[in-house]
Amino acid sequence: MESIIDTLNGIIWSPALIYLCLAAGLFYSILTRLMQVRHFKEMIRLLFDRNDSPEGISSFQALAISVSGRVGMGNIAGVAAAIGFGGPGAVFWMWVVAFLGASTAYIESTLAQIYKINDNGQYRGGPAYYFERFFGGAFGKFYGFIVAVSFVISCGLFLPGVQANGVVKAVTGVIGEGSMVATSFGHVGMNTLMMTLAIVLILGLIIFGGVKRIARVAEFIVPFMALGYILMALLIILFNITKLPEVIGLIIGDAFTAQAGLGAAIGWGVKRGVYSNEAGQGTGPHHAAAAEVAHPAQQGIVQAFSVYIDTLFVCSATAFMILMTGMYNIQGTLPDGQFIVQNVDAATAISTPAFTQMAVSSLFGNFGNIFVAVAVFFFSFTTIIAYYYIAEVNMAYLTKGSKLAGFVIKLILMFAVSYGAVNSAGYIWNMGDVGVGLTAWLNIVGILVIFFMAKPAITALRDYEAQQKAGIKNYTFDPVKLGIKNATFWEEKINNQK
Repeated sequence: MESIIDTLNGIIWSPALIYLCLAAGLFYSILTRLMQVRHFKEMIRLLFDRNDSPEGISSFQALAISVSGRVGMGNIAGVAAAIGFGGPGAVFWMWVVAFLGASTAYIESTLAQIYKINDNGQYRGGPAYYFERFFGGAFGKFYGFIVAVSFVISCGLFLPGVQANGVVKAVTGVIGEGSMVATSFGHVGMNTLMMTLAIVLILGLIIFGGVKRIARVAEFIVPFMALGYILMALLIILFNITKLPEVIGLIIGDAFTAQAGLGAAIGWGVKRGVYSNEAGQGTGPHHAAAAEVAHPAQQGIVQAFSVYIDTLFVCSATAFMILMTGMYNIQGTLPDGQFIVQNVDAATAISTPAFTQMAVSSLFGNFGNIFVAVAVFFFSFTTIIAYYYIAEVNMAYLTKGSKLAGFVIKLILMFAVSYGAVNSAGYIWNMGDVGVGLTAWLNIVGILVIFFMAKPAITALRDYEAQQKAGIKNYTFDPVKLGIKNATFWEEKINNQK
């Protein structure tokens, strides 16, 4: 099984996908005239619109769920892996992916809003919905079906295990594995089993409460966890402030003359950047579609900001903590796998939160291990919840809202969490990479290669900007007037308003 996953990972994460992700972001940045810069002030304003309804959640709640999906193991263990395998220059390429990816996030999230539906009193949308409605006919249904199946597999089976594995590894790194017991997964520490059980039980209490409960949990946890983590990073930067110019120079200089090879820096930077901020994967649009907004472009603008929160704020916090304290190794790409840089014990696993824990501990002692373990728990747990919602939306698309299917996907996700929590980290990360790559290929090809897909989102942006310029306060969206077809939710809404 492990060899199959490794083979798939090598095929899916070929250089073609890496450069396609960068090309998509660049293409949409040009097409939107750098909306991620021009509308930065509007991003902040829209965050505080309290516009939820019985059918939908507020823009901030949708952002919180989206951020909870983006901010996870990729921000802690993923950044450490990018530095460990790609060198400090990988951080620069993560920044590039974030800046360009914000425009991609706008496009896919606005499409989700344009083509969303009201499914028995609950807003639903995402790539499967917008591909079916945009393309129409047999091809639209076929592509929507393939996309929905890939999201159920990716977010229901592959990705939750990465987050659960990171939680257990971080916590047991502090409290120890405990006595070993025999299970169907092999010999597992008692503390690992107890943590796994706790995660599954808490997860069940939340996901059985539906999207409203998920939104309330995300709205409460996400701001505190992100701000707390960034504040810790700022403290470490202040205590090592004399090293800041050196570290910035190392990141920028190594981006083009990388210690681990330029290909490794770009490859790992883009891979971990895409994995972390999810721009182009098609995951964020599911949450965006659930929001109650007056105009589709509004939620697209808000979702663009979530990419900044994830990569430019949280990922950068991790990178600066690791690099300023020197708590990292860089492993070469040659077959012998020798270290190019070795600052810590060679036995320290790269694809874990260990580097980050060591960085915080260098200043705060054992509290550092505890703090990072707590951060990993909240980051990863909220990400698992976001993955559940994505899997549930796509299962609803495939089964026309079957309640039995909704119950089954909950059980599948709980099994995936249990399986991921007790298996080896490297194997589980590779499974996660397969999941990310699978959805990224389908989503990016759908909205980039068939580039006309972007037209409704660009049209919506221009319409929104025209209403802004005219000083209109009560925004409206008339898809028929704008030449956008099959946006039935908005057609009905504008007819009701008329």
